[in-house]
Amino acid sequence: MKRNRKVKILATLGPASSEEAMIQKLHEAGADLFRINMSHASHEVMRMLIGRIRAVEARCGRPIGILADLQGPKLRVGKFADGKVELKVGQTFTLDSNETPGDNARVYLPHPEILEAVKPGHRLLIDDGKLHLEAVETDGKRIVCKVISGTKISDRKGVSLPDTLLGVGALTDKDRADLDAVLATDEVDWVALSFIQRPEDLAEVRKVARGRVGLMSKIEKPQAIERIDEIIELSDALMVARGDLGVEMPLESVPGLQKQLIRACRRAGKPVVVATQMLESMISAPVPTRAEVSDVATAVFEGADAVMLSAESASGDYPVEAVATMASVASTVERDPHYSGIIYAQRPQPEATGADAISLAARQIAETLKLTAIVCYTSSGTTGLRAARERPQVPILALSPIIQTARRLSVVWGLHCVVTSDATDLDDMVNRACRIVSAEGFGKPGDRVIISAGVPLGTPGATNMLRIAYIGSDGLSGI
Repeated sequence: MKRNRKVKILATLGPASSEEAMIQKLHEAGADLFRINMSHASHEVMRMLIGRIRAVEARCGRPIGILADLQGPKLRVGKFADGKVELKVGQTFTLDSNETPGDNARVYLPHPEILEAVKPGHRLLIDDGKLHLEAVETDGKRIVCKVISGTKISDRKGVSLPDTLLGVGALTDKDRADLDAVLATDEVDWVALSFIQRPEDLAEVRKVARGRVGLMSKIEKPQAIERIDEIIELSDALMVARGDLGVEMPLESVPGLQKQLIRACRRAGKPVVVATQMLESMISAPVPTRAEVSDVATAVFEGADAVMLSAESASGDYPVEAVATMASVASTVERDPHYSGIIYAQRPQPEATGADAISLAARQIAETLKLTAIVCYTSSGTTGLRAARERPQVPILALSPIIQTARRLSVVWGLHCVVTSDATDLDDMVNRACRIVSAEGFGKPGDRVIISAGVPLGTPGATNMLRIAYIGSDGLSGI
């Protein structure tokens, strides 16, 4: 299944898209990998969805990635005696450790770590920022606040703390149980970590996962922005989770942060996903707004590896249409005459490694000679990531003998992944590459391709060779 675009589409599965037939329709419409939201999916539902995705993968013959998104610490207030209360701007309102149902003067906060960490002057945003409080007095057991804006609060509303660094990690007991269940399936390719604050938050997951899944850090807190370079270094990928990021930071700062994060990931050669409300209106409408189309286009112009659908594909009325719309917008943007210039202007300098030098040379040769495709053999996935980092104008085919590598690379910009056994010698390497380029619809007899590989063949991390080859009349090398 050849895609006519380089940016990837990550679609969330849910009540509207849990049946195997619908998953196949979403894949055919353009979804390259699927997200299972562990905030809503039980372990049984997760295993069921994984089985259905793998059945679709087997029928379609394409590697399909699976992302399990851990819930992370959900911070919420307690309950009120009447379910909700009305507040007044300027009044004081207290959050405390008293489990008694709340009223218009106080409410229980079942998070001692917040009571201990918040300092006077810190902001507390309730219910996605609809209620804005400012701490005026704290003693470790209660937070006396002033109501700055908003007047309503009700049971179990979420609490955001843009100014407070909490002393707890990013994993809850639920997350640990979910992570164990995810790893036990041996079929999940990525795990997304919610509410990352600092690079240390990745340590526990890295220790448990032991390389069995890629770690995708969701950037949705100001504290993460302050240490973003360290977080990128320790992550395998990033997600720009604009929903919570837009609650804890000024909305007008989010577009600039999105650009900053995409470019930082491109420099590091790490995949980056742009998420949240990209086609929000398509939850209930068959077409998006013009602003949403522009939003998707901006992420594509910036060179994001993937764009994500949440409720649009999980619980909306038009999941297939949402995926098809996103695919159409992406492919149209990539044909825009300004696209290549914008991508080229943002191209990072290669690092001083053999793999980077080979990838740079492959891209330059392919574009100078107008070759049909770049073919890279990759076992660990590193060569594929380096080839994509260059953002070449020609297609990239990533050939790997390891299905898990091909699935994990399904989130990476421009990579068309094919599972194939290792080449036995140099002639087999070239012939196999030419045959696959032809069979996958990327080239025809007479076209030329450039192939990167490592000698000795099959040695991970040893990419050190480039070869230009013609596709012969039989689909094999003409040389």
